[in-house]
Amino acid sequence: MTSTRPRIYFSASISGGREDAPRYAALISALTRHGPVLTEHIGSADLSDGGEEGPGDREIYARDVAWLREADVVIAEVSTPSLGVGFEVARAAVMGKRIVCLFRTESERRLSAMIRGNPAVRILEYGETDDPRELADRAMSLALSDDGRSWV
Repeated sequence: MTSTRPRIYFSASISGGREDAPRYAALISALTRHGPVLTEHIGSADLSDGGEEGPGDREIYARDVAWLREADVVIAEVSTPSLGVGFEVARAAVMGKRIVCLFRTESERRLSAMIRGNPAVRILEYGETDDPRELADRAMSLALSDDGRSWV
């Protein structure tokens, strides 16, 4: 990491569904206590499953890949399946980033083996009623730990 406060890339579903947007906003707010969140807009109530107003797809892609490069840590909420989140997690893994995926245990969905089985990814399961601040603290602690497990 290049600074004392890690730069955080938060990834969560946009096109896959925005029903968890309030949860994303709370997590982003809690993560900002640990460092700058490069993707704060993910938690915006104004962001619909139609995506962002304004920039085109190529501009969004270029911007988000640049933010991934800049980030020290990637925290991805993966309870709602999303092609974009999966792409970002895979790209971050290739870049050698520290990645923690948050998965809500009450989700009616199964977490993909491509995420759960990836040795470059740490999984943090949580419950519907878990406090976002405590969850953010646990995620960052896990992301920044060096417990002897390979980060690939």
